[in-house]
Amino acid sequence: MQKIKVEKPKLLAILQKNRDAHHAIFLEAQKGFRKTVIQELEKRLELARAGKRVDQYLRLPEPVDRTRDYDRVISMLKMDLTDTVELSETDYSQYVMDDWEWKREFLGTNQAYSLKAAKLAQSSGDED
Repeated sequence: MQKIKVEKPKLLAILQKNRDAHHAIFLEAQKGFRKTVIQELEKRLELARAGKRVDQYLRLPEPVDRTRDYDRVISMLKMDLTDTVELSETDYSQYVMDDWEWKREFLGTNQAYSLKAAKLAQSSGDED
């Protein structure tokens, strides 16, 4: 199937739900990231105080917020004057199935800091 037409209010509701879930994962990951950074810095302080060698670099992947991608699409739909919207397979995959091109990387980075991301990464890994 190449393209489908969907009711705009239904699509907006799905996009908003997906956006809220994404943002919640990001906030949880950001909190977990900060906690991990503090733990790592405290370990390094202990080593420095003990006169031991200290690795000065933190190699922790930072959570990335892609909420603006959702916001852009939601805003475009709200500005659109029609009651239905035509979606390609790619659009449908991203907007309805919440499977963006960056989704696996987002979950992979954030699963170390977020239980929600870890569960989603696990369930999406089961499909492959």
